[in-house]
Amino acid sequence: MAVSTSSIVDQYGRPIQREILTKEIAAPSTTGVRSPITGYPGDGLNPVRLANILRAADYGDPLRYFELAETIEERDLHYVGVLGKRKRQVAQLDITVEAADESAEAKKHAVFIEGIVKRETIQAELFDMLDAIGKGWSCVEIVWDTSEGDWSVAQLAWRDPRWFRFDRRDGSTPLIIGGYDADGVGHVTGSLGEAPFPPFKFINTVIRAKSGLPVRSGIARIALWAWMFKAFTQRDWAIFTQTFGQPVRVGKYPAGSSQADKDTLFNAVANIAGDCAAIIPEMMDIDFIESKNVGTGSDLYIKRVNWLDQQISKAVLGQTATTDAIAGGHAVGKEHREVEEDIERADAKAIDAILNRDLVRPAVQLQFGPQKKYPKVKIGRAEEANVELIVNSVDKLVPMGLQVERTFFNGLLGIPIPPPNAQLLTAPSSSPGLTSPLGNPVGNPAEQPALNSAFRLHEAHDPIAYLTEQVERLAGPGVEALIHELREVIARCSSLDEVKNELKRFNPGIAERNLATLMRISRTVANLMGRSNIPDA
Repeated sequence: MAVSTSSIVDQYGRPIQREILTKEIAAPSTTGVRSPITGYPGDGLNPVRLANILRAADYGDPLRYFELAETIEERDLHYVGVLGKRKRQVAQLDITVEAADESAEAKKHAVFIEGIVKRETIQAELFDMLDAIGKGWSCVEIVWDTSEGDWSVAQLAWRDPRWFRFDRRDGSTPLIIGGYDADGVGHVTGSLGEAPFPPFKFINTVIRAKSGLPVRSGIARIALWAWMFKAFTQRDWAIFTQTFGQPVRVGKYPAGSSQADKDTLFNAVANIAGDCAAIIPEMMDIDFIESKNVGTGSDLYIKRVNWLDQQISKAVLGQTATTDAIAGGHAVGKEHREVEEDIERADAKAIDAILNRDLVRPAVQLQFGPQKKYPKVKIGRAEEANVELIVNSVDKLVPMGLQVERTFFNGLLGIPIPPPNAQLLTAPSSSPGLTSPLGNPVGNPAEQPALNSAFRLHEAHDPIAYLTEQVERLAGPGVEALIHELREVIARCSSLDEVKNELKRFNPGIAERNLATLMRISRTVANLMGRSNIPDA
């Protein structure tokens, strides 16, 4: 059951206001100062206007900046694509909850938090929190639910950043425009009636692309300039395409033609198609001159637009390989992917800290009271083991003495250990009538390791080739060890005589002795197989 909230305070020592925790106090209103109707400062944007919008945001009025940041997400397909990719990468990662310690009470707290952070809507709510990647700051309102006697989360509601301001004293403390009263109803107490956040009511998300105040640290502030210049290029490209994308009709009239003849000629060329038509005297020429140092006119616009898109990709994702298909090879593509994963981990860790501060601690305090330690939410991918590398390493090192538990690979591959009397998958047997040296039938040689190698040798189409292959596989560790030790001998000697003397005193290790034994066995088996192929007299 939930505890009394009369003695609970937030990290700043402020007592909570229970009566507003279950209400929406920052919802929009068409008749209030938190209007859902937005402006469009991107229309007719130029460098002077953009500079003024950014300067106003620095001085405490970020309204137009937030509107413009929203505008470029709606108008630039590339920007919204890479920004959405970065947000969705984190929003869909696995969420785990770690108990504060091993006590039963701490585990109970962790289970309670799991019920909150693993709701069906959490992915969309994390996506809204990650709006801070673009704008530098985002806010979601926690709507608590106590209908069943416990403190649970009914909704993490995204709130438009236009409905907030930052305290002019520090530039980072968010304030609600319109304020709120005890019933959660917004009201104006001045020009805009700004009020600080009440305790345990909002998740304040700041994700910085660079150090600085929240309103200056978002990617949108950087991307706005690229978007504006890209818009200029696209406009010029559209004009170029409209002008030169269709043939120009030129009609020529002979000297002495009447005005009526000229009008007839112009109507003829103008009505063929489009607007690009002209008439000139027959003895005159019209030349269309293009700059020779920039190539085809349309290529210039394409290159500029693509270059600006690549800069946006670098700003948002840290690389271009996963969006612009210019990886430059497997190694470069892999490196770019690692950069993207680094950014993903950084975003996930930032969200971890924010959730633990603004959601986990309040939820545990409301439900169980203040604690010395609290559960921790973690978002991220599980560490992926290189299965192929591990299997190959074990295959080489076990003959050299490495001890590996059989159940290790069950955990590595995610295959549960079979219970007793379970029906196990086995390798198919092509010789069901095979018998052991004692005369007992062998159902599947793979189930009897002692007979497995002999069975495979018997079944091989080319026993000599098979034996050679197995010798190469088993002899690998010994050969590598021998080469390594010989290199060390040569490295520490200064003459051939010294190398010769060192080799005489050479004391082979286990790997070399195993190799020598293997070679003797192989020679004996090969001799016997050769004899078996001699036909009887």
